[in-house]
Amino acid sequence: MGLCPRHICVAPITDYPSDSLDLIIDVNIKGVFYGLKYVLRVMKEQGFGSIINTSSIAGLKGMPNTSAYNASKAAVIALTKTAAVEYAGLGIRVNAVCPALVNTRMMRSLEKEFNPEDSQAAKEFLTKSVPLGRYSEPKDVSEAVLFLASEKASFITGIALEVVGGMTA
Repeated sequence: MGLCPRHICVAPITDYPSDSLDLIIDVNIKGVFYGLKYVLRVMKEQGFGSIINTSSIAGLKGMPNTSAYNASKAAVIALTKTAAVEYAGLGIRVNAVCPALVNTRMMRSLEKEFNPEDSQAAKEFLTKSVPLGRYSEPKDVSEAVLFLASEKASFITGIALEVVGGMTA
């Protein structure tokens, strides 16, 4: 399996391509790190702010054959928690959302990776792992982000909010 620029590579750790690992680290870890580094400077100057990073259920629990993605999303949670405690005293809140199985183009790619002959069967199999019985929709995730960004969440910082339909219950 070669570089997978449009989706997550699906392979055991021993077969995982190094170039795919490097890409995932660059996007998912370094992207979040540098975003925090430069946005926090502005928020520190203005004396307030709310940052919501995007992690994943993959950062919360082990999932087979997606080791680099899982590790990168766990790192997003760690960066979120670190920034939250470093900047809470300056009026800046930092949280993360952790969605699972969102009905997007990325899920279509994963379904094809899991079952190249029958992606619909893969979707049905994956859906069975969700206690609420469906993939989440992008709106489910955006509503969680809107809540964390709002004044209703003014005393919430450093959390990884699960938007997973009960998958970690």
